[in-house]
Amino acid sequence: MKPKFYILPVIIISQFFCTSLWFAGNAVIDDLASQFNVGFNILGYLLSFVQFGFITGTLTFALSSLADRFSPSRIFMICAFLGGLSNLFLLIPDITVFNLLTARFGTGFFLAGIYPIGMKIASDYYKDGLGKALGYLVGALVLGTAFPHLINEFSWSSDYRAVIISTSVLAFTGGLTMWLLVPDGPYRKLISKFQLGIVTQLFNISSFKKAAFGYFGHMWELYAFWGFVPLMLKTYANNQFIELQISFWSFIIIAGGVVSCILGGLISLKTGSKKIAYNSLLISGLFCLISPLLFQLPPELFLASLCIWGMLVISDSPQFSTMVAASAPPELRGTALTIVNCIGFAITIISIQLLSFLTEIFDNPLVYIILCIGPILGVYALRSKF
Repeated sequence: MKPKFYILPVIIISQFFCTSLWFAGNAVIDDLASQFNVGFNILGYLLSFVQFGFITGTLTFALSSLADRFSPSRIFMICAFLGGLSNLFLLIPDITVFNLLTARFGTGFFLAGIYPIGMKIASDYYKDGLGKALGYLVGALVLGTAFPHLINEFSWSSDYRAVIISTSVLAFTGGLTMWLLVPDGPYRKLISKFQLGIVTQLFNISSFKKAAFGYFGHMWELYAFWGFVPLMLKTYANNQFIELQISFWSFIIIAGGVVSCILGGLISLKTGSKKIAYNSLLISGLFCLISPLLFQLPPELFLASLCIWGMLVISDSPQFSTMVAASAPPELRGTALTIVNCIGFAITIISIQLLSFLTEIFDNPLVYIILCIGPILGVYALRSKF
């Protein structure tokens, strides 16, 4: 049965609106950090607390199998509203560091009911061509992640609160739209009760395990790269004694992944998802290895290289999710996507904190080479046939 024409666009737009919460704090980090006198790198902690919240949320969702037991559209709406409220807590007058990090943790927790649940909703509608559908959907995540940087760059005022309020309003709108216009899909299979041992059952499936480990390698690189793009740009500008529009170029570099996700989804219809995932991970890993050399390039080539890297670092993500969903039993798809996201985002905390630690100690672009660890291991996991 072919879904109604508006289903995929609504899922995409809702996902875009709601995932704008993800980097809302990161986009206004300078304004937030100026309120505190702390002896640590608050950027790394802001990023990691969102990720930690997301991990806790996905673990909760996966172990309880919520997405496979209840209406995913309703879960999406509730989490969008609660995530938007958590984001607004950043505007508390005289906010403390504890409250700041707690607010970001809460946002991350409820994003667990948005990103993987959005993919679950898409898989309930698109049995064939799921790689294409998820290509659009992850493209929406990319645009949502980059969007706060754009709002910050072209804000109608110099007040950072405009970014926070805008992203929360978008989340409320996206959640309500999903609930009103996207009912449960025709391929959704319900499990009636909580089942122990689901995670073990999934990882006993060989194709699921290989897809999951490829995804874990991809995640080591992805969010550390996204989170430190502004710092890369600042470092380059300082070393070259030039001025760069940091927020604008951060948006362009991250948002370029929208194009590669969509193209990868279309190409996967002919080549299959594994080939797209493997090649993207391999080439982005090469960018990690040569990253110190990029800082020696002229400005135009440096920015172009980061844009290409930004496209390749995410183009494999929807294809890994497609392989995960395809290898899991239909009634456990939501749980499968959620648990893989949970572990993948736990890995991002390690890479983000490690990179944050190294950038504090070494003022040298050589530190970005550590990002290649994930792609190397991911490519190794994908080396054999599924």
